[in-house]
Amino acid sequence: MSNVEDIGDRAAGMIRLRRAGRVIVLDPEDRVLLFRYDDGPPNGRHWCTPGGGLNDGEDYAAGARRELAEETGWTDVPLGPEVHERTLTMEYADAIVRQHERFFLARIGVARRGLGEVAAMHRSDGIAAWRWWTLAEMDVTDEVIWPPRLADLIRGLIG
Repeated sequence: MSNVEDIGDRAAGMIRLRRAGRVIVLDPEDRVLLFRYDDGPPNGRHWCTPGGGLNDGEDYAAGARRELAEETGWTDVPLGPEVHERTLTMEYADAIVRQHERFFLARIGVARRGLGEVAAMHRSDGIAAWRWWTLAEMDVTDEVIWPPRLADLIRGLIG
């Protein structure tokens, strides 16, 4: 299955289907790594976990692992179990995309680990910023975080 399957065009009101693998990366203090995107309306500015669309022939875990390496520069992070999935609809200037996402858990051993040489990739992918968030910070922020209620999901995972 391809990254994006065209089943019609925007003029016809059709929706493109996209599969994506995402990673909830936690450091030893249970902070989560999030990336900020400054999209135009209707998606707007939002923070989300590392991840993205699958390549042809890729399964969700392989895509999530590849995207994590591309977006962080880390090739030494083992991917843990699948912990969440969701489907959302996103609207862009040239398409409406229905994206099915599967989330995997990953733990790193270094608190607030810095990223590798990924600045050029971030620019090309539209990543405007990154940071490590505590669950308490996520609870009180006015920023939009995808998926909704991510802090509660993480609390359920770490007990």
